[in-house]
Amino acid sequence: MPNYKKLNGKIETLTIDKPGNDHDLRWINIVDAGRKEIDYLRKNFGFNIDHLKASVANAFSQRPMVAEEEGYLFLILHFPTFFKGKVIAGEIEFFISHGYLVVLHNDNIPALVDFFDKAKKDQNGLLSYGTESSSTLLYEILDRLLQSCYTLIDNNSLEIEVVENLIFDKNQKEAVEKILNLRRNIINIRKIMQNHKSILQKLLTMKSTLVPAEELKVQYGRLIEHSKRIWEMLDNQKEMVDVLNDTNESLLNDRMNNIMKTLTLFSVIVFPLTLMAGIFGMNAKYMPFVNSRFGFWMILAIMALGSWFMLGYFKKKKWLD
Repeated sequence: MPNYKKLNGKIETLTIDKPGNDHDLRWINIVDAGRKEIDYLRKNFGFNIDHLKASVANAFSQRPMVAEEEGYLFLILHFPTFFKGKVIAGEIEFFISHGYLVVLHNDNIPALVDFFDKAKKDQNGLLSYGTESSSTLLYEILDRLLQSCYTLIDNNSLEIEVVENLIFDKNQKEAVEKILNLRRNIINIRKIMQNHKSILQKLLTMKSTLVPAEELKVQYGRLIEHSKRIWEMLDNQKEMVDVLNDTNESLLNDRMNNIMKTLTLFSVIVFPLTLMAGIFGMNAKYMPFVNSRFGFWMILAIMALGSWFMLGYFKKKKWLD
């Protein structure tokens, strides 16, 4: 790979150079940027110090942003990624100008890592190979990152099917945990993606000396459509999870009501037994049946009659159904 260089453990460069063109495009990929990597960018490119500070690996921006500086465009974007069983935000910083694209990110964004690895092996497959335009390369990266969102959404859809089966198989307790995980993931993806549309619309105004403005508008227009479609799918999934949660709660409440009904009926049926036992447990001098030869059995019969009377009453009222 003659066009690929690894400057240190964290900085990689890929030169996209189509034979016959009098210019080329450098893709500088930096993972987990630290002090050395920031110094490298400051010395070689002279970026704004505030933008460089925001690009350090341990700095996390609370919102995406676009800033136009003299000679380059600075972007901060967040994309959802699956990490340790939950969806988290992966932050990516872009410095874009004529002839280069600097991308800084953590190693928890597999879609970006995979795309760079494929580009190293075969840059001819890149759309930007034909134009050698940093704007086109940025479009390809953003397109790949948005495509990765569909995988997360598909995983949510599969989990929704699992939850639906659990609910109607009467496994409500297991369904509760999965519903909570689904809700958390959907909320996190929505929170991460909510500003993408406005950021992408700002990129529609980008200009390139290598790619016609109309072509760039078509490319970034596709990204906006992806963003809209992803948001609509998340809305649908949110509604489905809310419906499943309501259904699950209804079944749980019905189950709890049946349990309470059973316990209540049991306590009321036992009430005559407890009452008779309490009455005949008093040490009154003249208690009926106490001195009778069959007194014990007569008391038991009265208790049984009381319980059977309560059962008959409940059955007549259809409270046992």
